[in-house]
Amino acid sequence: MPGKFELFQGKNKQYYFRLKAGNGECIMTSEGYTTKKAALNGVAAVRKNCGNDGRFEVREAKNGKKYFILKAGNHQEIGRSQMYASTQSCSKGMASVKRNGSSDRCDDLTDD
Repeated sequence: MPGKFELFQGKNKQYYFRLKAGNGECIMTSEGYTTKKAALNGVAAVRKNCGNDGRFEVREAKNGKKYFILKAGNHQEIGRSQMYASTQSCSKGMASVKRNGSSDRCDDLTDD
């Protein structure tokens, strides 16, 4: 089953998207956006940049766990992964974004 995006609104009334793999696991989430249109532009940016290895950056949290971010051409962060115990599992997460990030499916879970 292919991956999909989900557009949702947080308790803070900001809009977010998450990218889910075909198995339903969340592989990347966005920052908050003030408008739905801006969040949808973020989805479009994932689709555009997910195939470019140079747009991914692996980072290490203070607790030693790894995570990655996907950046746009202007170097702004588009989305961020969950925390991974190893570099190898982080690499698998990036590969999943590369496979699923071009999905045309975007489920709108907002109320408007």
